[in-house]
Amino acid sequence: MALSSGVGPATGAPGREDASSRLRRLARGAASRSSRVGLFVYALTLGGLLGLASADYATSGGYPFGGTSIGSWTAWPKAGSLDTDPYARAVNARRGDIPLAVGEGMLLTAASDDGGRILDAACTYRLSGVTPPARAWTITVTGRGAPAPGQEPVRTGFTSTEILRETDGRFAILLSPEVQSGNWLPMPRPSGPVRLALRLYDTPVAASVGSLDRDSLPAIERTGCAS
Repeated sequence: MALSSGVGPATGAPGREDASSRLRRLARGAASRSSRVGLFVYALTLGGLLGLASADYATSGGYPFGGTSIGSWTAWPKAGSLDTDPYARAVNARRGDIPLAVGEGMLLTAASDDGGRILDAACTYRLSGVTPPARAWTITVTGRGAPAPGQEPVRTGFTSTEILRETDGRFAILLSPEVQSGNWLPMPRPSGPVRLALRLYDTPVAASVGSLDRDSLPAIERTGCAS
């Protein structure tokens, strides 16, 4: 009886220790797996948020790719073609625009003046010169964000049929937050970046953007800014 009672505790202790060790290993394994799952979920969530943010930024302004720079203007010859890039399609879908097809015309945009400075709604600009040959054209101004309540502009653009010209056919448009005489194009909002869009309809340059040069497009000169 003494021998049996002496062996019992001695053989039982290692069993309890092995069980305790297994429990600790299981707990550490569960914690490690939980940590990996949490890290994976975090990375997946962060990647999704960054993807959504980058997609929103890329499609909230102008076309991000595929343009040809001509001075301060950028031509988009494939904005309405069947093989345009997915970002351009997303921009068109978000803005609700129907882009000009290759045979219909060409879109040109400008986000800076001839000095390379970003177009600012708080400044005044003079757009002067001529446009490439076209049956008709329009020029509009837009800005990122909606105008303030009660400050919606009375005009957002001009067409080739309504603009006032000089005797030699040249014209000048004053893009300004303040009322100007002549061809005045008001800013869409009090401050922030703006963008110009020149659309040429039924134009021969749609077939070859290489035929465009800086002198065939309106100059964009900043004449002053609000203090």
